[in-house]
Amino acid sequence: MKIEGFSSKEGVGSTFEGVVVLEGARTPFGKYTGTLSTVSPTDLGIAASRAVIKKCGVDPTQIDQVVVSNIGQASSDAFFLPRHIGLYSGTRLETPASLVQRICGSGIEVIGQAAEQIALKKANLVLGCGTDTMSRFPLVSFNARQGFPLGRPEYIDLLWEALNDTAAVPMGATADNVAAKYGLSRDEVDRFAFQSQEKYLAAKEKGFYKGEIIAIEEGVFEVSGLTPRKFKLNGAKTLQEDEHPRSTTMEKLGKLPFVFSKTGPTTAGSASGIVDGAAAVLVASEAWASSQGLQPMGKIRAVSTVGVDPKLMGIGPVPAIKSALSALKMGVKDVDAFEINEAFGAQCLGVAKALELDLSKLNQNGGAIAIGHPLGATGLRLVHTLLRTLKIQGKRWGVASACIGGGQGIAMVVEAI
Repeated sequence: MKIEGFSSKEGVGSTFEGVVVLEGARTPFGKYTGTLSTVSPTDLGIAASRAVIKKCGVDPTQIDQVVVSNIGQASSDAFFLPRHIGLYSGTRLETPASLVQRICGSGIEVIGQAAEQIALKKANLVLGCGTDTMSRFPLVSFNARQGFPLGRPEYIDLLWEALNDTAAVPMGATADNVAAKYGLSRDEVDRFAFQSQEKYLAAKEKGFYKGEIIAIEEGVFEVSGLTPRKFKLNGAKTLQEDEHPRSTTMEKLGKLPFVFSKTGPTTAGSASGIVDGAAAVLVASEAWASSQGLQPMGKIRAVSTVGVDPKLMGIGPVPAIKSALSALKMGVKDVDAFEINEAFGAQCLGVAKALELDLSKLNQNGGAIAIGHPLGATGLRLVHTLLRTLKIQGKRWGVASACIGGGQGIAMVVEAI
């Protein structure tokens, strides 16, 4: 194993040799206040983690560390979330668990941190998980303990506030700013959104998503010595498919009003869906995987993060991708497939234009406009989907990337095996 760090104005990160992704799995992504809205992010994370462990066929007691991302503290055990995911997934009592948070880039950050732990010989096998039940983001009162005037309690909606960067502008406005910078029209952005939905539906028809989605059934998670965790779905006993994707038309998209500015082009139809879900992967030392007779999906080769102007938050993937590829002495044209989070259609299309991407390589099975964007889970979905796409196509190099609220970008380079 080998790790080399790099740091410059263009990005901060690491390159790796000998670190692999064994497998991945995710829950269906449930629509806002839909079937999964009654399930805590902890339980969604346990479901995804148990699924990837079973899928890979490893003994969970072999897991050395657990790394989890969760953005909205949407359960009463939120402080214990990573530890509970580890314990109820069957890891040893001695296996430590930690929480990471880089907002929309958290899932990629999870895999990057797992890779670093392995490269530093602090683990052979790491469970990485990302989870958010966005429907359960709470209403909060920060000052209730100090009291409030009669009849004037102060509460805010954390889900709504999460869409606003108080240092700059609301998230959607940053997409409109990117559209203005790169001269993107309403028609271009709507067409990109339409194609995201169409590509998802085509991929689903071909059975692509059966390779990564595991059904969620209400029930109880039980582990000897621990209190059982019972959970129920909203209006159903099971969920097997993503709930947010929909069939639409350019005409329908064209009738939607602008959301964040008078001139747009961002509408509800060209923004990522607010959804509930979790995803998990197993990251390992290549040598350890070989000793166990396991066949990895691919290698983690580089990860990079960088800050950008908060008003142009959505452009973050551009310098992050350039930085990660540069560390490997590669360029955009060397990459066979890209999974770039569609936080907003204008944002993702702006990134593609800035990098001069071949759009046929981008989000080939649909993106977050169709699937949705459960903040802590998205990055893990991107990397897993990317590796599956490369394997199916017999291609080698892939890049997963996301913009990050507040003005950052993150990118990971993977190599299929």
